[in-house]
Amino acid sequence: MTDNWNTDTGEAVYRSRDAIKNLRIKVRIERVTSTTALSQHLQQQVLSQQDRGAIELETLPSQGHRDDNEEELLVGWQEKFFSQYEMELFQNEAACQTPLDRQYHTEVKALNRTKGRKNNRIFTYTDHDRYTNCLSLHQLQQSTDLLATTKASPTFLAQRMASVRHRRQDRRTMLGLKENECLLVTIKTDGNGTVILKPDFNKDKDPYRIVTEGEKKEVWRLTVENVSTVMKPEDKEREQNMYKDLYVRHKEYLNSLVGQDFEMPPGGILRFLMNGEIVSAKGFEYDNLYIHFFMELPNNWSSLPSQSLSGVTQTCRTKTLGKENVAFFSYPFTFETFYMSDKESDESVPQWPVLYFKVLSLDSWQRYRTEGYGYLIFPASPGKYEITCHTWRPLQTGTVSALRRFFIGGSPELEDNSYVRIPGTFKGERLSRLGFHTESTGSVTFNLHCIQQAKAFVAASMLKKRRQKVFDHLGGFSQQGAVCTILEAFQRARTKMQEARESLPRDLINPTSLSPFESSA
Repeated sequence: MTDNWNTDTGEAVYRSRDAIKNLRIKVRIERVTSTTALSQHLQQQVLSQQDRGAIELETLPSQGHRDDNEEELLVGWQEKFFSQYEMELFQNEAACQTPLDRQYHTEVKALNRTKGRKNNRIFTYTDHDRYTNCLSLHQLQQSTDLLATTKASPTFLAQRMASVRHRRQDRRTMLGLKENECLLVTIKTDGNGTVILKPDFNKDKDPYRIVTEGEKKEVWRLTVENVSTVMKPEDKEREQNMYKDLYVRHKEYLNSLVGQDFEMPPGGILRFLMNGEIVSAKGFEYDNLYIHFFMELPNNWSSLPSQSLSGVTQTCRTKTLGKENVAFFSYPFTFETFYMSDKESDESVPQWPVLYFKVLSLDSWQRYRTEGYGYLIFPASPGKYEITCHTWRPLQTGTVSALRRFFIGGSPELEDNSYVRIPGTFKGERLSRLGFHTESTGSVTFNLHCIQQAKAFVAASMLKKRRQKVFDHLGGFSQQGAVCTILEAFQRARTKMQEARESLPRDLINPTSLSPFESSA
């Protein structure tokens, strides 16, 4: 008798691309001892030898034949093996109510005729069996491994029907009783290649310990082994080639849906697409905020006639988060612009579009106030960005201006919103803002997803020239490209000077201590 048992009886999850019908397991049980029979045998020996003054232990008689103490069975997926109870139940044709019951009745009759039953103690329940209808009410409430039951208490009629069914079953002469059944192995699958086994295969581990209930507390050893047919190497290679061919065909199918006519902008034009979101605004003085925004296109930039270059968000009330009052807008917007290179332009560095915005508040008396101005320059590189822009508003000194803002609303505004940065109409060299009073207010958070598309990117990927910017490919006139060219030329000249210096004689590199104005004579 072994003293080591495998106590890891949890579920094991496997994934397989093979069909579940090819799964086969071998279940083996072996009786270890019967504690009840041992105690009764010892008690009888003690009572019979009390008069002798000594107790001699005799050998425990065998519990039965070897075939009765162990059993081994190969079980496939949804393979039905009848129990003694089911053999007695389905012999009676009157007890068969469903087509499955009548099928079992035919199989049981065939087994009785041929005496070809392979199992004795081990049997199976398949997915469509109605064995739960034969369980008693107490077993239904406590058998969590076999089925999921609710915690609701049964009604009076359900209790009476369960007792009637139990009495009717007790009147029959059956070899197997439901209370003597013990759950050994459970196999589940979801149809997507996932197989859940409880308990797991023993492999090189110790057997599981099974203790039966009832009057006879018997101890059994349980061993579960995977005996599925192993695929041959040539079959495995054939299957891998089949999957590769399937993946290639699926890729070709997806490419056929996309097509080869991918939309590309004309040569020398950069297409810039930005999907943005005004996420939130916080730190402003008044509630019920909304944002008015518009986009300014610099020189050489254009957009489609149907493209809207401005927008207004909904009015949003603020929510207190920590020490800040935050208004969550989650307002989406989309801008699509095009840049066309112009070598004759006086600008050395191309300018990117700018998004100007204005934060306002509206109260219940329909009084609006300017809360802040800000701007956002489009990112120069594609990708995802989260940018927070701080704002300010014009400020008039004095008490009258503060009272007017509080009681009747309204506040100083900018005639040109581009004055937040550099006005588009400004042509001078210096922009003076001397005497202009402002006040810092809150901030606005943006989420930006930027996409750039141009044929220059395709040429760069083919020629592996990834160090240059897109404007260098489009025109080759940017300041950064000129600086890079100068640095490369300087590096080449420096290398040539070092090579020439190394080729000179030593006496020219290291002259004597004589002064060039002195003579050796």
